[in-house]
Amino acid sequence: MKTWIKRTFFGLAGAALLVGGLAACGHRMHHGWSSNATPEQAAEWRGKMVERIAGKLDLNAEQKTKLTTLGEKLHAQRQALRGQTDPRAEVKALFASDKFDRAKAQALVQQKTDIVRTGSPEVIAALGDFYDSLTPEQQQKVREFMERRRGWRRGG
Repeated sequence: MKTWIKRTFFGLAGAALLVGGLAACGHRMHHGWSSNATPEQAAEWRGKMVERIAGKLDLNAEQKTKLTTLGEKLHAQRQALRGQTDPRAEVKALFASDKFDRAKAQALVQQKTDIVRTGSPEVIAALGDFYDSLTPEQQQKVREFMERRRGWRRGG
């Protein structure tokens, strides 16, 4: 795999891990969490996420603004990846006939890869702007949190 693709994927994964991990500090939201949330619910959830993270890291107004921008970029990237159609329906359509539709599957992968490739520089820039605006103590809190949450999907 090309170096720039690896960096893009690691950067995007790091951004998602940072924001998702920090947002998971508090309790799980009941509204605005699902993919069927209205834009108002999603914006409300992002606002609560920013406030929660701001409280944990003692962010100033400028840092909150950068975190808000990061959240908006991540949301836009997620919406672009999801697209206008149901992702599950797209995958189910690959198996609709007696033969697996390889061309359609390859086109779907290419489409999603192109979305990540074009959107990730903005997400990475927003993540970098936010992280670079943190004080060394705040950055250390982020690193410690990420270390504690290592392996959270494996139940560890």
